[in-house]
This record gives sequence, C-alpha cells and structure tokens, in this order.
Amino acid sequence: MKSIPPNFAWLNLPNLPTPVKVLFSGYLLAIGLGLCMAGLQIMLTHGMADGKPGLSLDDIVYSYYGNRSGSMLESKLNGSMKAMGTPEARLEIIKWVRNGAPEAEWELHFKDTFKQYCVQCHGSIPSIPDFNKYEEVKKVAMIDEGASIQTLTRSSHIHLFGISFIFFFVGFIFSFAVGVPKWLKISAIVVPFVFLIADVFSWWLTKWNSGFAWLTLVGGFGYSVAATIMWSISMYQMFILSRNGKIYGNAWEADLK
Repeated sequence: MKSIPPNFAWLNLPNLPTPVKVLFSGYLLAIGLGLCMAGLQIMLTHGMADGKPGLSLDDIVYSYYGNRSGSMLESKLNGSMKAMGTPEARLEIIKWVRNGAPEAEWELHFKDTFKQYCVQCHGSIPSIPDFNKYEEVKKVAMIDEGASIQTLTRSSHIHLFGISFIFFFVGFIFSFAVGVPKWLKISAIVVPFVFLIADVFSWWLTKWNSGFAWLTLVGGFGYSVAATIMWSISMYQMFILSRNGKIYGNAWEADLK
C-alpha cells in the first residue's frame, strides 16, 4: 500500500482549509434549514390529516390507507384544508359530498363555491385535482382510500433519489470526523439510508394495511436523528474542536487501521 504523503495530515474536519470548511458548512446549513422546512411541511399537511395538530398514527393512516368511512374531500376539509374556507361553506360541501355529490347541484351552486375557495390552487397547480371540473371533484368525493398508486410511485422515487443525495453528502462530510470509533462512524453513515428505505417501504405497506403506520414514524424519526448527529458532530469539529490548534492527521487513514 502506498504511504499517505505527510501533507495529507490536514484531511480531517478540524484541520480542513478554510475554503473547504466554508463549502462544507454552507452545504450543511442549507440542508439543515431544508430538513427543518420539510418537517414543518409534514406537520402542516400529513400532520393535519386527522384535523388535529401534530403528527400521529392516525395522520399516517389517513394519508396512506385513507379514512374509509368517508371521502378524501371530507377528510381534507376536516384536516389540512380546514382553514381554506368559511365554516359554513365547508359544512355545505361536506353535506353535498355525503349526499353523493350530485352533478345538478354542482352547476347550480357548488361550482361557484369551489371557484371562490379552492381553484386558486386546485386549478393552477398541475399535480393536484382541477376543481374547475366536476369530474375531478367527483373523484375525491368518493370513499377515501388514501394515497393512490400513482402518488406513491411519484413520492417514492422523488424521496429515494433526492434524500439519498442529501445523506450521501452529509455522510461524506462526516467521514472526515476524528475521534469517532470506526464502528460508530460506519453505523451513523449507513443508518439514514436504512431508515429512508424503511420509511418509503412503509407507505406501501400502510396503503395495504393500516397496521404498518408505526413503521413510517419509526423510519422518519430514525433518519432524522442519524442525520442530526452527523450534522452536529461535523459542525462542532470544524468550528469548535479546531480551535485547540492540534493536528489530528488523515481521518481516512486512521479509519483504515
């Protein structure tokens, strides 16, 4: 094996050159903020599926398995879309939906109601139903069977591709950490990928059987904790541990021992 040149002793988080620290820390700060926004978005969408603040097992069940005692439209009006219209308009729509959403009443009254409260989004965003059209409203007024196969497929590939890239670069930066046992470093790097796959797989299982909803919570919590640990250690070593002036040596060379 070729020996590592002595000048590679700086190849660790505390001793990195300043431009590299700026690059790594800028990425970690942006990713950290992005993950916080993702968590907030989950709380405001999936977290309101049961009409109550906070992410619960019921939220997961309603999002993926559905609330099969009623329609998706009613679930949304009682959950994440509750504040989008007046209470009177919301109750009117719910009664209409429970009555079978007859098309005659759509033309006479409800078309204008949806236009007033809903089509500003459900009419301009291609990925969601167009509520200018009765046929689109009728689909979501049927029994709520949760996320569709098309939605699950789209969300799965977006999460697996996008979040894997995030964990790859966070893990790459963390691999330069010093003073972390080899087994712990490897575990911290691989755990987010394991929990990410479990998280996405749990959506499909929950769609099939609501009893798997707990796995979604475990998956999301697991990769969030692992990513937070790597993020925190990396930032600490670059900007606090580095102040002691010690040369730690090549982090990768140490991991080969």
